[in-house]
Amino acid sequence: MNLVIGATGLMGSEICRQLAAAGKPVRALVRATSDPAKVAALKGMGAELVQGDLRDRASLAAACKGVRAVISTASSMPFSYVPGENDPQRVDLEGIKSLIDVAKAASVEHLVYTSFTCVVDLDFPLRNAKRQVEQHLMGSGLTYTILRPGVFMEVWLSPAVGFDAAGATAQIYGTGDNPISWISFRDVASFAVASLDNPAARNAVLELGGPEALSPRDVVRIFENAGGKPFQLHYIPEEALKAQQQAATDPMQQSFAALMRSCAQGVAIDMQETLRAFPVQLATVGEYARRVYGVA
Repeated sequence: MNLVIGATGLMGSEICRQLAAAGKPVRALVRATSDPAKVAALKGMGAELVQGDLRDRASLAAACKGVRAVISTASSMPFSYVPGENDPQRVDLEGIKSLIDVAKAASVEHLVYTSFTCVVDLDFPLRNAKRQVEQHLMGSGLTYTILRPGVFMEVWLSPAVGFDAAGATAQIYGTGDNPISWISFRDVASFAVASLDNPAARNAVLELGGPEALSPRDVVRIFENAGGKPFQLHYIPEEALKAQQQAATDPMQQSFAALMRSCAQGVAIDMQETLRAFPVQLATVGEYARRVYGVA
């Protein structure tokens, strides 16, 4: 049995879908407050549902019974900040460390953990929590795979962060000239599923990016060509993002501002060696742009 933590999230649900499509048994951890439509979708895939929460150790122990592998994509972000309930300390650090300890006690064979790229290396709460979890997992005695994806194109090239393809407007962090290896969440899900059976994933840290490093200005040109209309660009200097991070009053806003700063600095990842061991066909920004606009 394969247990997915964060199963109702963007990548977690895709991992469940890919596991089910491959005929691999999947157990999905859902919370009492999870979106009923997302829970129903998991059930429709054939996933076994188990109710639990990273903040409830007993529920994790029950979920891990009879499990061979655990895949965790759960995070406090981008949800609402609730001190002591939903924040990087409680969820991303304490919750995942508890999961690791419970999985070890339950004789789970393999734990796949979704972190993010070491290229993002500013000092902020989410980054610090993830790096501490990585160290805890590597010292746990469990067979581990640490996935370190860079910048998700479906998230960072969306209206949620100021990239509005329909309205042909985009916020550009920094100068817009630094390269970013945009990656699809679906491809990261494919690496997670492949890690369960690929010997190259055993006790490995995988830096994950897309097939090409493109600057935000390059990306805008790709979308302009796909959509047939010019974009209006709004630049946010890196110094303004730094000031935003320093002025933020909660760890979520501090982390989000730091992630924007990282995009301003560039997040380029060389995938040549990784793709030799994991032959995943990576989606391009051009393919994503055409999908957004509904063109072939």
